[in-house]
Amino acid sequence: MNKQELIDRISKKSGMTKKDVEAVLNGFVDEVTGALGSGERVQLIGFGTFETRKRSSRSGRNPQTGQTITIPESNVPAFKAGSKLKEAVK
Repeated sequence: MNKQELIDRISKKSGMTKKDVEAVLNGFVDEVTGALGSGERVQLIGFGTFETRKRSSRSGRNPQTGQTITIPESNVPAFKAGSKLKEAVK
């Protein structure tokens, strides 16, 4: 399912216009992105938790040259599914 299909489904279930649903969805994405960018966690009980995790520096290999390189540490976004989501997927 892509973003437009999600908007269509939510619009049908909620009775909201597609334009309003798109505005809410974009607002949600912007807020989660901003929170993660500032190091916060976003927890939706039953659905899951969005957070950032630190990835340590490591050595890797340049696939074009075969040369060994050092990949610096970085923060990466992560999602941990909640209990209701896990149960629904079983």
